Amino acid sequence: MQITDFQLNAQLQELTKHHTVTLPVACYETTIQANVHGYIPLHWHEELQWIVVLQGSAQFQVNEEYMTVSKGEGLFINQAQLHGAKDDAKNPCIYRCLNVSPLFIMSNELYAAYVQPYLQANSYMRLTKSTSWSNQVLAHLQAIYTLLETKHPLFEFDLTIHLTQLWKEMIIGFQQGIALRQPIQNERMKQMLQWIHTHYAETIILENIAQAGQLSRSECCRYFKRILHTTPLQYVTDYRIRKSLTYLQHYNVTEVAYEVGFNSTSYYIEKFKERMGQTPLAYKKSIASKNEMEA
Repeated sequence: MQITDFQLNAQLQELTKHHTVTLPVACYETTIQANVHGYIPLHWHEELQWIVVLQGSAQFQVNEEYMTVSKGEGLFINQAQLHGAKDDAKNPCIYRCLNVSPLFIMSNELYAAYVQPYLQANSYMRLTKSTSWSNQVLAHLQAIYTLLETKHPLFEFDLTIHLTQLWKEMIIGFQQGIALRQPIQNERMKQMLQWIHTHYAETIILENIAQAGQLSRSECCRYFKRILHTTPLQYVTDYRIRKSLTYLQHYNVTEVAYEVGFNSTSYYIEKFKERMGQTPLAYKKSIASKNEMEA
């Protein structure tokens, strides 16, 4: 299954339901450039996520850290971490995801001792073949992918066995390089982004965003620069443009400009072209043409 448009709520939480019919587990392939934005926007979810790159390479972001993951390598992203991904058009990336509810990893009796502590540990971990534990994780991921594709009778038993063995190897990795998160920083960033995503259609000034994160204006700017590599108000502009992509399928350019918070159509067109490489009208026509071809 390819997710081409990440549906997020105001808190940036992904709304996609990550499960099969009977299990809180989901597996799908993602072609980054097939996403409506051309990249995977920042989002988070309650599930644990394992990624294995099948083709090309991509730059993944987890909170304020960036890392390049190439074909054959993987990435573990812990629960409730802001993350996204971009790739190079000349080296497009396809990766496979496995999303699992932490509650499904182990029984209730073992959860408190062997799962809960590690949900507060590393926000992410790289998976390569250079260490024994991560090599084993990659092998178990492949076995799980195969099980979810074939679904032979009683495959659920084998699935739970591989998940348990996978988590055992993850604990070894956690213990070799365990690091406590910075939950306050992450929470403040989420609060500021949540405020923007709720109020993007209104007039926004820097003071509003800083207050949402209980920060000074200068500290607010440092947060955005360090974590998102942009300014707060530039993020607002980028988010408004992203929101406008959906509206353009149903409304004219002027209506969309004011609907997403721009106070002039010409300024919206200027910023849209800077961000998307084409005008809103050209984008609108390309979407209409694509929809006609798929009809």
